[in-house]
Amino acid sequence: EAEMATGALTRSRAGLTLAVTGIAGPGGGSAEKPVGLVWFGVALDGRPIVAEHQLFADKGRDFIRRETVRQALELGLQALG
Repeated sequence: EAEMATGALTRSRAGLTLAVTGIAGPGGGSAEKPVGLVWFGVALDGRPIVAEHQLFADKGRDFIRRETVRQALELGLQALG
């Protein structure tokens, strides 16, 4: 996830990039990767600074997508300090 953000940073003129991947559902989950599991990556000024995952409650695809966006933006704001 941090690698995705770093790759996006090297291919753009941006100073900050966010990357997310995961399983929003309703299908596609497994015991190892359940619906609601999302990974985040943040890169700033050419280096990865955040790589983490979050398991959101399976309250539906729209909920997971909204929470993913909210969390990604929060991580971006934290990175900017």
